Amino acid sequence: MDIGHCYLDGNADCVEFCPHSGFQNILAATTYTLQEGDQPSRAGSISLFDVNGSSRSINQIGDVETAGIFDIKWNPVQDGVSPLIAQADAAGCLRIHELECSSNGSSLSGTLLKESCGVQISSSMCLCLDWNPLATSLTVGLSDGSVSVASLAESQLIEDQQWKAHDFEVWAASFDPHQPSVVYTGSDDCKFIGWDLRSDTSIPAFRNSKVHKMGICCIVKNPHDPCSLLTGSYDEQLRVWDVRSISKPVHETSICLGGGVWRIKNHPHINGLVLAACMHNGFSIVKINNGNLKVIETYNKHGSLAYGADWQRKRPDQEGKKEGNVVATCSFYDRLLRVWITEADILA
Repeated sequence: MDIGHCYLDGNADCVEFCPHSGFQNILAATTYTLQEGDQPSRAGSISLFDVNGSSRSINQIGDVETAGIFDIKWNPVQDGVSPLIAQADAAGCLRIHELECSSNGSSLSGTLLKESCGVQISSSMCLCLDWNPLATSLTVGLSDGSVSVASLAESQLIEDQQWKAHDFEVWAASFDPHQPSVVYTGSDDCKFIGWDLRSDTSIPAFRNSKVHKMGICCIVKNPHDPCSLLTGSYDEQLRVWDVRSISKPVHETSICLGGGVWRIKNHPHINGLVLAACMHNGFSIVKINNGNLKVIETYNKHGSLAYGADWQRKRPDQEGKKEGNVVATCSFYDRLLRVWITEADILA
């Protein structure tokens, strides 16, 4: 069931619902637009929307122009920590935006983003990012194959370390929420690598270069299972891994989703339920049970590359409403953002 849609002012590539209590209606959508010419530039924007599943409404409440964005992430929920959104951009910067809300009751109409800090990571482009579980540091993947880790303290970003991790672009870099010193990276060189930040980063904790047949687009740890991890690749496979035996996927289990698996999002409350953006084949919802993977729903109402996807963080049973089934998706060239409700019984 469609809630609503709109066209953004540039090529749409990321959507992220805010996870913080009181702000879970807020959706951020970003763009990356290459402006060609004698002096080409890469422009971008972050637009904020108020998404209400029960009233079936989506309203834009703010936007900010910036450099072309490849990735964004809201900070993890921690006591006393306000909502922040980090961006990895084409200017080689890691930037943090603070969410500011007016005090007019429950209305979100006065909500806006204000850049609070940033750091120039590289002359290369920043392609992906992730927060550590305490929201005190971030890892960034770069277009020259490097990986960076920066710390955030007292509204200041400081780069702590950077190392050459891959031969080509790093499209996936993520912390392990159950082992905060571990970072996983994946690249166009088809290598899936783990790094222990407590050790010398010139020597990876593990390296797997045999399984992925094409570049790795995304790496996501299962928040409900400390041993389970998912990877997505241009080879169209969604793979399940056990971090206790990283040399091969669990039971060699994978599923072909018919398009490059660009984004993977675990359901925030339901173990084994995954939303995937499949580039040339729309969006899929996959159920994982004991290593078995099954597509239970597809969404194909976009007209170009399926890039951005996310679940709203509200619980399915919250206030007796199934708002936990709300999904946002976006596609690149047609600049389209859609918000919809799953038709499959995801609680079954």
